[in-house]
Amino acid sequence: MKVSAVIIAYNEEKYIGQCLEALETQEEKPDEIIVVDNNCTDRTVEIAEKFDGVRIVKEEKQGMIYARNKGFDSAKYPLIVRCDSDTRVPKNWVKTIKRHFEEHPELSALSGPVRFFDVPKTGFTEFLANVYNDGALIVYQHRILDGPNLALKKEIWEKVRNKVCLIDKDVHEDADLAVHIHKEGGKIGYFRDIVVDSSGRRLLHNPTSFLLEYPWKHIKTRLRHL
Repeated sequence: MKVSAVIIAYNEEKYIGQCLEALETQEEKPDEIIVVDNNCTDRTVEIAEKFDGVRIVKEEKQGMIYARNKGFDSAKYPLIVRCDSDTRVPKNWVKTIKRHFEEHPELSALSGPVRFFDVPKTGFTEFLANVYNDGALIVYQHRILDGPNLALKKEIWEKVRNKVCLIDKDVHEDADLAVHIHKEGGKIGYFRDIVVDSSGRRLLHNPTSFLLEYPWKHIKTRLRHL
Protein backbone atom coordinates (compact mmCIF):
# COMPACT_ATOMS: atom_id res chain seq x y z
CA MET A 1 0.00 0.00 0.00
CA LYS A 2 1.49 3.33 -1.07
CA VAL A 3 1.62 6.11 1.50
CA SER A 4 1.19 9.88 1.42
CA ALA A 5 2.59 11.75 4.43
CA VAL A 6 0.96 15.08 5.27
CA ILE A 7 2.45 17.75 7.53
CA ILE A 8 0.60 20.98 8.33
CA ALA A 9 2.81 24.02 8.87
CA TYR A 10 2.34 27.55 10.13
CA ASN A 11 5.61 29.25 11.11
CA GLU A 12 7.40 26.11 12.23
CA GLU A 13 10.99 26.93 11.22
CA LYS A 14 12.28 25.68 14.58
CA TYR A 15 10.84 22.18 14.13
CA ILE A 16 10.06 21.41 10.47
CA GLY A 17 13.59 20.26 9.59
CA GLN A 18 13.68 17.57 12.26
CA CYS A 19 10.18 16.44 11.33
CA LEU A 20 11.06 16.01 7.65
CA GLU A 21 14.39 14.38 8.40
CA ALA A 22 12.58 11.75 10.49
CA LEU A 23 10.20 11.05 7.59
CA GLU A 24 12.96 10.83 5.00
CA THR A 25 14.97 8.34 7.08
CA GLN A 26 12.12 5.89 7.62
CA GLU A 27 12.80 2.16 7.29
CA GLU A 28 9.95 2.20 4.78
CA LYS A 29 9.73 5.70 3.33
CA PRO A 30 6.41 7.32 2.45
CA ASP A 31 5.84 7.49 -1.30
CA GLU A 32 5.30 11.23 -1.07
CA ILE A 33 5.66 13.92 1.57
CA ILE A 34 3.32 16.92 1.47
CA VAL A 35 3.91 20.05 3.51
CA VAL A 36 0.90 22.35 3.69
CA ASP A 37 2.00 25.98 3.87
CA ASN A 38 -0.75 27.72 5.84
CA ASN A 39 0.58 31.24 5.15
CA CYS A 40 3.98 30.89 6.80
CA THR A 41 5.92 34.13 7.21
CA ASP A 42 9.16 32.62 8.54
CA ARG A 43 11.66 30.17 6.97
CA THR A 44 9.42 27.09 7.21
CA VAL A 45 8.87 26.76 3.45
CA GLU A 46 12.49 27.57 2.66
CA ILE A 47 13.66 24.77 4.96
CA ALA A 48 11.09 22.29 3.62
CA GLU A 49 12.13 22.96 0.03
CA LYS A 50 15.65 21.72 0.80
CA PHE A 51 14.36 18.17 1.27
CA ASP A 52 14.20 16.03 -1.85
CA GLY A 53 10.78 14.63 -2.60
CA VAL A 54 8.86 17.13 -0.47
CA ARG A 55 5.91 18.76 -2.21
CA ILE A 56 4.70 22.12 -0.91
CA VAL A 57 1.02 22.96 -1.26
CA LYS A 58 -0.48 26.29 -0.25
CA GLU A 59 -3.65 26.81 1.77
CA GLU A 60 -4.58 30.49 2.00
CA LYS A 61 -7.54 30.01 4.35
CA GLN A 62 -6.05 30.24 7.81
CA GLY A 63 -6.70 27.39 10.21
CA MET A 64 -5.74 23.85 11.07
CA ILE A 65 -8.83 22.30 9.51
CA TYR A 66 -8.50 24.10 6.17
CA ALA A 67 -4.81 23.17 6.03
CA ARG A 68 -5.49 19.55 6.96
CA ASN A 69 -8.19 19.26 4.31
CA LYS A 70 -5.87 20.71 1.69
CA GLY A 71 -3.19 18.19 2.56
CA PHE A 72 -5.54 15.21 2.56
CA ASP A 73 -7.13 16.34 -0.71
CA SER A 74 -3.67 16.64 -2.27
CA ALA A 75 -2.62 13.12 -1.26
CA LYS A 76 -2.15 10.78 -4.22
CA TYR A 77 -2.01 7.43 -2.48
CA PRO A 78 -4.46 5.06 -0.73
CA LEU A 79 -3.01 5.51 2.78
CA ILE A 80 -2.53 8.94 4.36
CA VAL A 81 -0.30 9.35 7.41
CA ARG A 82 -0.20 12.62 9.30
CA CYS A 83 2.02 14.16 11.92
CA ASP A 84 2.52 17.73 13.06
CA SER A 85 5.47 19.95 12.16
CA ASP A 86 6.79 19.73 15.72
CA THR A 87 6.59 15.94 15.80
CA ARG A 88 9.47 13.46 15.61
CA VAL A 89 8.41 10.05 14.38
CA PRO A 90 10.49 6.88 15.00
CA LYS A 91 12.22 5.16 12.10
CA ASN A 92 9.63 2.35 11.99
CA TRP A 93 6.59 4.67 12.08
CA VAL A 94 5.39 4.19 8.50
CA LYS A 95 6.36 0.52 8.53
CA THR A 96 4.38 -0.17 11.72
CA ILE A 97 1.33 1.73 10.50
CA LYS A 98 1.30 -0.23 7.24
CA ARG A 99 1.63 -3.50 9.16
CA HIS A 100 -1.39 -2.72 11.33
CA PHE A 101 -3.53 -1.92 8.30
CA GLU A 102 -2.41 -5.15 6.64
CA GLU A 103 -3.20 -7.16 9.78
CA HIS A 104 -6.51 -5.33 10.34
CA PRO A 105 -7.98 -4.67 6.88
CA GLU A 106 -11.30 -3.67 8.45
CA LEU A 107 -9.76 -0.46 9.83
CA SER A 108 -10.42 2.88 8.19
CA ALA A 109 -8.08 4.85 10.45
CA LEU A 110 -5.74 4.46 13.40
CA SER A 111 -3.80 6.44 15.96
CA GLY A 112 -1.29 5.95 18.75
CA PRO A 113 0.25 7.66 21.81
CA VAL A 114 1.90 11.07 21.67
CA ARG A 115 4.72 11.86 24.10
CA PHE A 116 6.19 15.30 24.80
CA PHE A 117 9.92 15.39 24.10
CA ASP A 118 10.44 18.75 25.84
CA VAL A 119 8.41 17.99 28.98
CA PRO A 120 10.04 16.09 31.90
CA LYS A 121 9.06 12.46 32.54
CA THR A 122 8.34 11.61 28.91
CA GLY A 123 7.37 8.06 29.79
CA PHE A 124 4.65 9.41 32.06
CA THR A 125 3.25 11.51 29.21
CA GLU A 126 2.96 8.32 27.14
CA PHE A 127 0.95 6.81 30.00
CA LEU A 128 -1.26 9.90 30.04
CA ALA A 129 -1.74 9.62 26.27
CA ASN A 130 -3.09 6.10 26.72
CA VAL A 131 -5.35 7.24 29.56
CA TYR A 132 -6.57 10.12 27.38
CA ASN A 133 -7.48 7.87 24.47
CA ASP A 134 -9.04 5.20 26.66
CA GLY A 135 -11.09 7.91 28.38
CA ALA A 136 -12.18 9.28 25.02
CA LEU A 137 -13.43 5.80 24.12
CA ILE A 138 -15.87 6.08 27.03
CA VAL A 139 -16.96 9.62 26.11
CA TYR A 140 -17.35 9.13 22.36
CA GLN A 141 -18.20 5.40 22.40
CA HIS A 142 -15.50 4.79 19.79
CA ARG A 143 -11.79 5.49 19.37
CA ILE A 144 -10.72 8.98 18.38
CA LEU A 145 -7.63 10.21 16.53
CA ASP A 146 -4.69 12.31 17.71
CA GLY A 147 -3.46 14.84 15.15
CA PRO A 148 0.30 14.38 15.61
CA ASN A 149 0.02 10.62 15.12
CA LEU A 150 -2.70 9.31 12.85
CA ALA A 151 -3.35 7.50 9.59
CA LEU A 152 -6.45 6.98 7.50
CA LYS A 153 -7.41 5.46 4.19
CA LYS A 154 -8.01 7.87 1.33
CA GLU A 155 -11.32 6.18 0.61
CA ILE A 156 -12.77 7.06 4.02
CA TRP A 157 -11.48 10.63 3.72
CA GLU A 158 -13.40 11.01 0.46
CA LYS A 159 -16.57 9.89 2.26
CA VAL A 160 -16.26 12.39 5.12
CA ARG A 161 -14.55 15.26 3.29
CA ASN A 162 -17.68 17.36 2.90
CA LYS A 163 -19.09 16.48 6.34
CA VAL A 164 -16.32 17.41 8.76
CA CYS A 165 -16.63 20.63 10.74
CA LEU A 166 -14.64 23.60 9.43
CA ILE A 167 -14.33 25.98 12.41
CA ASP A 168 -11.29 25.27 14.58
CA LYS A 169 -12.68 26.97 17.69
CA ASP A 170 -15.81 24.79 17.67
CA VAL A 171 -14.20 21.33 17.75
CA HIS A 172 -11.05 19.31 18.19
CA GLU A 173 -10.45 18.68 14.50
CA ASP A 174 -8.95 15.24 15.02
CA ALA A 175 -11.78 14.07 17.29
CA ASP A 176 -14.34 15.56 14.91
CA LEU A 177 -12.72 13.67 12.03
CA ALA A 178 -12.98 10.45 14.04
CA VAL A 179 -16.67 11.08 14.78
CA HIS A 180 -17.47 11.45 11.10
CA ILE A 181 -15.44 8.36 10.19
CA HIS A 182 -17.42 6.42 12.79
CA LYS A 183 -20.72 7.77 11.44
CA GLU A 184 -19.77 6.47 8.01
CA GLY A 185 -19.26 3.00 9.45
CA GLY A 186 -15.48 3.24 9.55
CA LYS A 187 -13.52 1.48 12.28
CA ILE A 188 -10.71 3.24 14.15
CA GLY A 189 -7.84 1.45 15.84
CA TYR A 190 -5.51 2.56 18.62
CA PHE A 191 -2.11 0.90 18.89
CA ARG A 192 0.32 1.51 21.72
CA ASP A 193 3.35 0.56 19.62
CA ILE A 194 2.88 3.55 17.29
CA VAL A 195 4.44 6.21 19.51
CA VAL A 196 5.65 9.65 18.41
CA ASP A 197 7.37 12.49 20.24
CA SER A 198 5.88 15.95 19.89
CA SER A 199 6.50 19.33 21.48
CA GLY A 200 4.62 20.07 24.70
CA ARG A 201 5.15 23.81 24.24
CA ARG A 202 1.48 24.61 24.76
CA LEU A 203 1.48 22.80 28.10
CA LEU A 204 4.72 24.51 29.11
CA HIS A 205 3.87 28.04 28.00
CA ASN A 206 0.11 28.13 28.54
CA PRO A 207 -0.88 25.37 30.98
CA THR A 208 -4.24 26.96 31.78
CA SER A 209 -5.28 26.79 28.14
CA PHE A 210 -4.05 23.20 27.82
CA LEU A 211 -5.66 21.93 31.03
CA LEU A 212 -8.95 23.85 30.81
CA GLU A 213 -9.62 24.86 27.22
CA TYR A 214 -8.57 21.49 25.82
CA PRO A 215 -11.10 19.38 27.79
CA TRP A 216 -13.83 21.99 27.31
CA LYS A 217 -13.33 21.75 23.57
CA HIS A 218 -13.87 17.99 23.80
CA ILE A 219 -17.18 18.63 25.55
CA LYS A 220 -18.18 21.00 22.74
CA THR A 221 -17.11 18.46 20.12
CA ARG A 222 -19.14 15.69 21.76
CA LEU A 223 -22.24 17.85 22.27
CA ARG A 224 -22.10 19.02 18.67
CA HIS A 225 -22.56 15.45 17.48
CA LEU A 226 -25.22 14.16 19.87
